[in-house]
Amino acid sequence: MEHNLWVEILGYFASVMVAISLMMKDIIWLRWLNFVGCVAFTVYGVLILAWPVAVMNAFVAGINIYHLIKINRQKQASSERNNPL
Repeated sequence: MEHNLWVEILGYFASVMVAISLMMKDIIWLRWLNFVGCVAFTVYGVLILAWPVAVMNAFVAGINIYHLIKINRQKQASSERNNPL
């Protein structure tokens, strides 16, 4: 019973993180919170043997990481153009 409670709490946590991420105006916060929610949903999906949930959320987590890296590289390139020292 206790294991099921923690799994259920993880599912609710994942849902809340994804919902909160969609309320963010800052794209970086949106991506990070959505990433956390997707990772939690991936673990949740594995624990309940819901493979479509796990695979899809792992894929979306990867998309979030890709975009966070892309944003970071764009910021670094912009910073280097503005400060050539």
